[in-house]
Amino acid sequence: MVFVLTPDGKTICLHLNPSTATLRDLKLSIHSKSLIPPPLQRLILSSPLRLLPSEDSPRLSELGVGPSSTLTLHVPFLGGMQAPGVPPTRPRLDFLNSKPPSNYVAGLGRGATGFTTRSDIGPARAAPDLPDRSATTIGGAAAPAAGAGRGRGKPGEEEEDDEGEDKGYDENQKFDEFEGNDVGLFASAEYDEDDKEADAVWEAIDKRMDSRRKDRREARLKQEIEKYRASNPKITEQFADLKRKLHTLSAQEWESIPEIGDYSLRNKKKRFESFVPVPDTLLEKARQEKEHVSALDPRSRAAGGTETPWGQTPVTDLTAVGEGRGTVLSLKLDRLSDSVSGLTVVDPKGYLTDLKSMKITSDAEISDIKKARLLLKSVIQTNPKHPPGWIAAARLEGVAGKTQAARQLIQKGCEECPKNEDVWLEACRLCPDEAKAVIARGLKSIPNSVKLWMEAAKLEHDDLNKSRVLRKGLEHIPDSVRLWKAVVELANEEDARLLLHRAVECCPLHVELWLALARLETYDNAKKVLNNARVRLPKEPAIWITAAKLEEANGNTATVGKIIERCIRSLQGEGVVIDREAWMKEAEAAERAGSVVTCQAIIHNTVGIGVEEEDRKRTWVADAEECKKRGSIETARAIYSHALTVFLTKKSIWVKAAQLEKSHGTRESLDALLLKAVTYRPQAEVLWLMGAKEKWLAGDVPAARAILQEAYAAIPNSEEIWLAAFKLEFENNEPERARMLLAKAREKGGTERVWMKSAIVERELGNTAEERRLLDEGLQRFPSFFKLWLMVGQLDERLSDLDKARQAYDSGLKHCPNSIPLWLSLANLEEKTRGLSKARAVLTVARKKNPQNPELWLAAVRSECRHGQRKEADNLMSKALQECPKSGILWAAKIEMVPRNERKRTSADALKNCDNDPHVIAAVAKLFWQDSKVEKARSWLNKAVTLAPDIGDFWALYYKLEVQYGSEEAKREVLERCVAAEPKHGEKWQVVAKSLENSHQPTEAILKKVAVALGKEENSSESNSKH
Repeated sequence: MVFVLTPDGKTICLHLNPSTATLRDLKLSIHSKSLIPPPLQRLILSSPLRLLPSEDSPRLSELGVGPSSTLTLHVPFLGGMQAPGVPPTRPRLDFLNSKPPSNYVAGLGRGATGFTTRSDIGPARAAPDLPDRSATTIGGAAAPAAGAGRGRGKPGEEEEDDEGEDKGYDENQKFDEFEGNDVGLFASAEYDEDDKEADAVWEAIDKRMDSRRKDRREARLKQEIEKYRASNPKITEQFADLKRKLHTLSAQEWESIPEIGDYSLRNKKKRFESFVPVPDTLLEKARQEKEHVSALDPRSRAAGGTETPWGQTPVTDLTAVGEGRGTVLSLKLDRLSDSVSGLTVVDPKGYLTDLKSMKITSDAEISDIKKARLLLKSVIQTNPKHPPGWIAAARLEGVAGKTQAARQLIQKGCEECPKNEDVWLEACRLCPDEAKAVIARGLKSIPNSVKLWMEAAKLEHDDLNKSRVLRKGLEHIPDSVRLWKAVVELANEEDARLLLHRAVECCPLHVELWLALARLETYDNAKKVLNNARVRLPKEPAIWITAAKLEEANGNTATVGKIIERCIRSLQGEGVVIDREAWMKEAEAAERAGSVVTCQAIIHNTVGIGVEEEDRKRTWVADAEECKKRGSIETARAIYSHALTVFLTKKSIWVKAAQLEKSHGTRESLDALLLKAVTYRPQAEVLWLMGAKEKWLAGDVPAARAILQEAYAAIPNSEEIWLAAFKLEFENNEPERARMLLAKAREKGGTERVWMKSAIVERELGNTAEERRLLDEGLQRFPSFFKLWLMVGQLDERLSDLDKARQAYDSGLKHCPNSIPLWLSLANLEEKTRGLSKARAVLTVARKKNPQNPELWLAAVRSECRHGQRKEADNLMSKALQECPKSGILWAAKIEMVPRNERKRTSADALKNCDNDPHVIAAVAKLFWQDSKVEKARSWLNKAVTLAPDIGDFWALYYKLEVQYGSEEAKREVLERCVAAEPKHGEKWQVVAKSLENSHQPTEAILKKVAVALGKEENSSESNSKH
């Protein structure tokens, strides 16, 4: 059987025996199946890949075709109606011998420019023309042979198809390296709006894909840069440690360092140095240049003072002149500026006004004022109706100290430009004694100027006269909102209500006036005012929101949601686009104003607008978290409430809403939320556990038990619920209940955690035999759980059976070679029993099996320090930082190891290598503490506990600082924060918390004990350093 793959993708199965069938039999069989003539069949053998010959006589087995072989059938496509088998007679590229068209320039399609060289002109004698072979094709009269089509030209010659016509474009046209031949293909097409839209869509897709890969690309680039810098450090970095040691050099050693220079013999000869006094002519010339002459030269007086005699012009130092002008300019700017946090800020608008307080002393300033006076004089003479020219001229005279001239200029400006309010305001400023008269004249000329009426009100000293002036202005300008606001602010409540009634009649399209009137009216009148405002301003959402707040303030909370719902429908009917972000800001504003129901109604009706269905959960959770960060708790609660109406079974939303209630709500609200959560999501363990824990923290242990029983009924095989019930009983001094629960859990086939908790209970009760039995059974079931091996070793250590403890640790490391606590425990045991060398060997093996582990390096360094091997400890620390340059615990240990005068530099290096690491930050805080910089130490420790609230050592340090330097309130705050954080880790914290005497102690007691332990350790280290 032979398989043939045809050009249309089908497979033909031929029942042929390759040992007896020939190639002709195969082609005939293919012809019977596919109707392809045998002469057109080209057969290709797939393995090995080769073309079968055209002879039909050989057998298939001789050609390498075996049973179940697969052949590929290829059919050549011949253009036109030319019969197959016509031999080609015409050579390719015959256009090279034909005559080019007129005006043909080679390479013009790809942007070349035609030119003529001498080789194109040729020799002086003309060569005979070459025959045009294409003439026979174009104009030949030979009769076509049989089978020749009209598209194939003259028979006997193979006329190659015009590839340009077949492809639709010319291959010789302009080619773009980015777009390919598409540039020439679409060069003549019109770029319409569809093309523009398509380009915009593809550009948006490219940007989107680029943004998705941006983080990975930047992270990869940063990693490559760090790797390159690590492998190719700068010269300054290579010699940084040597440069730091230069401060230890003495003055003699520093002077003895040779200078880089030419030390050849000819330069070692001491050169003769001569000193020549300065000539008197040079000193006299310098004196004349610095001299300030205040009288005319007698020779210049002879000329009438109008000419400068020859030779009397002093030589000017242009550099000094430039420096002097720069100094004068800087002094001007300094006097014109205000100092704001070290920056110089110049008011670009009021610089002329500020100049009036300057005292002009230099000749340069006088010259500048003269030039400005001439320039402004030209301005006001050529264009007397230009108000800024008059204002600038008057201010210039004021700067120059000529107040009377300034007043005269501005008076002329008022006469020339009586309709410009800025000129009258400037005149009022320059004439403070006659300001009222000036403003009165200005108001006669411009009775509709709001600025002038406001200035006239400012000139009055009592509220009654100010109100009278403003009301006079409203007679002329009744639609001025600014005047209405000013007069309402000066009136009492009753007069303000009357004024606002008139104001909304005159300015019906200003929403602030309507809202102000509604706030002053009674409930019924306020509703009428808001209804009228809604008629006048149907597109203003603030009116609807105010109406909702009004109803809420009067106890009609049921109508608040209806008002907001009608508001959204009305605005959408008016064609207003509902901006979701703006409405969320309105909800937060309503919450700050105390209108919680209005806030909830706004969120309920607008939070889902413009959000895609698949993005709702992610968007709403992000909005709630942002509101929570901004302190808008009610808004976040409303968002979660609306989200839970849509996603009733989403555990993550229930958990986040419960966390919000736990942080900012009451116990009652949290209990109600959790009860509702487990109703809709009974399979969520975390919700049951949160409810039970809250009841336990509230002191209601029976209620917590009841919740856990309900949880077990809903999720019968949940190990977390079993362990939570055990913890509840264990922490409330009910060991028998705890033991029974764990026994049931073991019968149900609990995991390794159940066996570990069971052993912990027996350890606390003092049942050593039962503890060992449980540990042995647990290890038979779970030999790869390192904590069980660790507990076995600790049990043997407590019983002083150190050989068994060593065997337990060794057995545990065979099953768990990557367990760092097991290695550390074995190293500590060896150090106690066999000394430093054995512990050093254990830690070396541990580092080989667990490379780049900072805990193992730190243990090795500390073991060397405990035995006084300071140099070896420094070497190990250097190697550790080379292998783990980003380890915070190693850098923190190094800061404590180095001498006191090098700790500042080491802390800077640590912060540079691992910024925002809590261990480094705590170590720096200790340095500030040692230098008595209490505020800095407090801020750095606060940062450490914020970054790592689960590490109890930082909380103990913080509490110890507040005990030593802080107040009772600060100490209580740290204590409350630590209790809320519930730390579980920390080198000193775990030692104290896991000891038998502290097993049931609260977090507050453990914190105080760890602080005392840290104090004792600090005192012992100080005494060791003194010795």
